[in-house]
Amino acid sequence: MQRTILIPIVLLAAAAAGGGWYLRRDRAPLHYTGFVEGEERVLRSEVSARVLEVTYAEGQPVPPGEAVARLDDQDIQARINSKQAELSVLDAELHTQTERIELVSSTWQRDVSARTADLRQAESAADLAERTLVREDGLVKTGASTAQQLDDIRARRDQARSALDRAHELLAKAKAEERNIALARHELTTLQERRDLAMAQLGELQVTLSKYVIRAPAAASVVQTQFIWPGELAQPGSAILSVLDPTDKYVQVYIPVVDVGRLHIGQRVALELDSRPGERVAGEVSFIADKANFTPEKIETRSDRMGQVYRVKVRILEGVERLQPGTEGNVYLDS
Repeated sequence: MQRTILIPIVLLAAAAAGGGWYLRRDRAPLHYTGFVEGEERVLRSEVSARVLEVTYAEGQPVPPGEAVARLDDQDIQARINSKQAELSVLDAELHTQTERIELVSSTWQRDVSARTADLRQAESAADLAERTLVREDGLVKTGASTAQQLDDIRARRDQARSALDRAHELLAKAKAEERNIALARHELTTLQERRDLAMAQLGELQVTLSKYVIRAPAAASVVQTQFIWPGELAQPGSAILSVLDPTDKYVQVYIPVVDVGRLHIGQRVALELDSRPGERVAGEVSFIADKANFTPEKIETRSDRMGQVYRVKVRILEGVERLQPGTEGNVYLDS
């Protein structure tokens, strides 16, 4: 009988202990552990050249857009000088050709006008000579004039016709000069196209020249790692420096599937880092992965690694400059 009574008592005590643990668990703030990380940016070379200098060492702050390294640009600078000299020659040729066309065009126009006037005058003279010859021929037939006078008038008529033919030839020759002017204008267009191409090539070279100076991002940053030193050869894609924005840090955590519905982008949370125990700072959920994956192996217990989780980034909003990447801490959803 005594043994029978003891069993219910033990069960009741176990149930009470379990219930107390369950209540304490429900009352504990929901939190997840992660590490402080930063958005590290690796600055790389886009060209092949020897490194002349790296102006900022590891740990030094870098102003926005500042030059952090310089590469040897002698080759590209020589190509730019050559292209600029080519442009100077083309500009001179364009100027000369333009003046030539203007001069020939104005002369040609005056010549055509003069030849046209000469032709009209020759036409009038030939018409008058023809009519005079007809009238004189009639007079000879009636005996009012002599054959000698008729021969003289016929000779003047023939001269007028010859002058008219010459006027036609000169006008045609003058008009033919228009083709030469058209060819000169075509040559001018070709020169202009060559200059435009040279200008485009010069622009490309100047863009390439700017790549020989490696610049920091638009935000202030701090050098984290130097990958290359003066005298070494940088290739396209070679890492020069890595920098970190000291004001842009976050804690990355992994949220179980059952809890991810409690989060949304922009949600305010609280963070407590091991480097400052007992002090909580404000954070904001800035990223939630759209696909679940298995818990990373760095989670300590095997049971925790068995489930699927969503990767979440919590941006740190306070005291960012004092926090070093790698510091561990907790993210509390009930801030």
